[in-house]
Amino acid sequence: MKLKISTWLQNLGIACSIASLLTLFFRLSEFSWVTKSVYHIPVFFVCIFLMSIIIAADVRNLFKKLFWYEKRKIQRPIWQVGIGFIFFLAQISMVMVFSQELTQPQLGGMPLFLVIAFMNAFILTVIYEEIFYRTSNQ
Repeated sequence: MKLKISTWLQNLGIACSIASLLTLFFRLSEFSWVTKSVYHIPVFFVCIFLMSIIIAADVRNLFKKLFWYEKRKIQRPIWQVGIGFIFFLAQISMVMVFSQELTQPQLGGMPLFLVIAFMNAFILTVIYEEIFYRTSNQ
């Protein structure tokens, strides 16, 4: 049960990242008319998010094969990096699409939302590992 929830959460984070990044790319291009919003939610984001949910498992499995996850003796480090990257990318892409005003504050020349996203990703990875990794692999 926990393994299914873990996989579902990973796929949801990947789908959210894909949809947000594609929405951002279209918003910055000359096709920005595609990203019109209804109640501050881009319609393009919703459509791409629904399609991304379908391919998220394939994307996750592709990265597992790309980094030889199954062949590694110790899988934990690459697992932690993967989960942390999903959390980090999902946070950044959501801020870029839904709250661009948060990209302005700087912390010593670095955008503050990157620092906060990194710290959140670290904390979420530790919490996620305590909930899912230890019980699913013992």
